Amino acid sequence: MVAVDGPSSSGKSTVGAEAARRLGYRFCDTGLLYRAVAWLAVERGIAPDQTAALVALAGEVHLVADKRGRLRNVEAAGRDVTTEVRGPAVDRAVSDYSKVPELRSALVPRQRALAANGGIIMAGRDIGTVILPDADIKVYLFASPEERARRRAAQRKLTADETRESGILDDMRRRDAIDSGRETAPLRAAEDAIVLKTDGNTFEQTVAAVVRAILDADAHAAADADAARGANRGR
Repeated sequence: MVAVDGPSSSGKSTVGAEAARRLGYRFCDTGLLYRAVAWLAVERGIAPDQTAALVALAGEVHLVADKRGRLRNVEAAGRDVTTEVRGPAVDRAVSDYSKVPELRSALVPRQRALAANGGIIMAGRDIGTVILPDADIKVYLFASPEERARRRAAQRKLTADETRESGILDDMRRRDAIDSGRETAPLRAAEDAIVLKTDGNTFEQTVAAVVRAILDADAHAAADADAARGANRGR
């Protein structure tokens, strides 16, 4: 199991998915669960402090595999909302909902069940610290808010004026503050994570760095296992 964490627009989902494809792993974007709950809550007028109603929504959201087996699509209330949950309205709302401890607790077993069979790269904000603390490999991707805002604007094909008017950078900084400052499962790198700064990287460079980190960690683990077997034979 590989845990890939990082702030909004750090590349953990797109990079994680491509690394999984190259390595023959499954992939899961856990952030979609929180986005789907936030989208559904906004649609139904449920505020973050309406805890019971919010937690009840968790049972209505489901991750769906695409043609490559990647869990990158999402259904809410029986409807495919993969496009809707990636919109700016959800960008602004999701951190306020995802910081609710009861909602996070409700989604923990769902995420762990998805990883139970191994052979998976799971992306999120608390995978290496909370969801899969015993993951074989942990990677933490990060970039400056300015770099991440630029990527988000490029993804949406915004002009420079549209980018300034959209407030993407301000939203990014606000989300960082909420995600890093929440009491339950705050965004942070696990102590044993491989930390990769991606400012200025191309997509290919970041994917290559993640794949290399995973392969290097696998090689070290295999060498350690061989050494332990040799030591046991020598006794």
